[in-house]
Amino acid sequence: MKKIFFYVAFVLFFGVISCDEDFTTNPPENVQDLETFFLEENNVEEAVIGVYDLIQLTYSKDWHSAFLVKLLPGDDANAAGGNPQDQAQLQDIDDYTNVSTSNVSIQNVWGGFYSTIALSNLIIENLKDSSLSNKDRATAEAKFFRAWSYFELTTMFGDVPMRLTLPKGAEDFAEPKSSKAVIYEQIKEDLTDAIASLSDKASVAENFRVSKGLAQALMGKVLVFEGKFAESIPFFEAVINNPAHDLEANVADVWSISNEFGKESLFELGFISTTGLNWDGGSVNWGGQNESNLHVQLMGPRGDGIFDVGSLGILNGWGFNLPTSKLVTAFDTAGDTQRKSATLMTEAELIAAGGGVDPSKATGGSIWDYEGAIRVKYTTRPEDTASSGVRELNYGTNFRLFRYAEVLLLAAEAYSEAGQDGMARMQLNKVRNRAGLADIATSVAGSNLFDAIVNEKFLELAHEGQRFWDLVRWGRASTELSSTGYTSKNDLFPIPATEIDKNTALTEADQNPGY
Repeated sequence: MKKIFFYVAFVLFFGVISCDEDFTTNPPENVQDLETFFLEENNVEEAVIGVYDLIQLTYSKDWHSAFLVKLLPGDDANAAGGNPQDQAQLQDIDDYTNVSTSNVSIQNVWGGFYSTIALSNLIIENLKDSSLSNKDRATAEAKFFRAWSYFELTTMFGDVPMRLTLPKGAEDFAEPKSSKAVIYEQIKEDLTDAIASLSDKASVAENFRVSKGLAQALMGKVLVFEGKFAESIPFFEAVINNPAHDLEANVADVWSISNEFGKESLFELGFISTTGLNWDGGSVNWGGQNESNLHVQLMGPRGDGIFDVGSLGILNGWGFNLPTSKLVTAFDTAGDTQRKSATLMTEAELIAAGGGVDPSKATGGSIWDYEGAIRVKYTTRPEDTASSGVRELNYGTNFRLFRYAEVLLLAAEAYSEAGQDGMARMQLNKVRNRAGLADIATSVAGSNLFDAIVNEKFLELAHEGQRFWDLVRWGRASTELSSTGYTSKNDLFPIPATEIDKNTALTEADQNPGY
């Protein structure tokens, strides 16, 4: 199966996540009662697929995707777009200014992950005493997604409400914040259970499903974020020693449509280009769920006579998510030509390849946040979209959310922090060698080795939403972002005002510092 997008009309789910009192008095129509729904294996499978559907929506919802929101605070990307007011809520996140508690993109990210958690809770609760043959796998997948969602939430928001049961009505919706430490313990408990019941990647029948290796990799990542480096190493080693996981030989192939769900991909969201979405017929659901990836068009090099990219075999997009000059310099300083060409293209390189830039519309520091380069990673490639119809609405480019290269770099960090420099260099060199770079010198050790790992992550994971959150946990944000509008309050996003309004266990005193 090449790729799958899931849309499940799981109406009973919306009752359990709503804080609206209507659901307590008006039972939903045309749905099966909860007491009998989870007695059938097909229904259990439908519910699990609904979780995949929700996590995909969270990362791809119109202007508010977690994929885009997570990467904007980093120093590898600018929001860009048409002008400083183009999707102002995204510009605010990018510039660290005026980030409000009512920022609609941040609200959507919060709501998307909690919706995923709610449906996961529904599955876990209703399968506790089940004897169905798919109980263990379904429960494991639900626990994985609950763990993934809480890890994303606590990374972006810090202490958050931890919901492990379903509210029976609006009066049960109140839930105070739990500390990050408590949430980490729950994440690890869920991942321990998931690892025990999930299959290895090579044995997973459907390539979009989560695997044991993915759960092990996430466990290792959580432990690194906790600073428990020695504890994380066995989980990374389990992934590294599994032959089902490896790097693609060519770094440019990582994002190729021909390598979707490939050996380097641990967690990937699939999209398709064959649904024929269009504007006129209203088939595109801008603001909801679609089977195509609208964000590829959103992030492609802007048209309007600004970037001429036709000779490159690239289509024009809407101009969001442009590379920073800092990232360009980092590639050049490292002599990293292969990975640079798979990530971005400078203006000089664009012109040399037969393309062009209108300097009157796009100049350094202009309203489009243009700093002399366009992005190639996740760009608008003709082969990734429909050959006819409204091409900008039908990209089938998958989002790779967790890659084997990241596992190697996390492992290198863990080994380095645990005083095992030789093992750290070994994992680091695998990533460097794939990029055409020589081994790191054996004399590079201690803090210098850690610095090398930090720089390697900057280059390898550019425009993948990891950079800013790493800078925060490393205590390097204030240094690396000193020339921006960043302040320490930006280490976390604000808890949405809508959550404080509806959750009676929270008050304004629970808001993150500075908001």
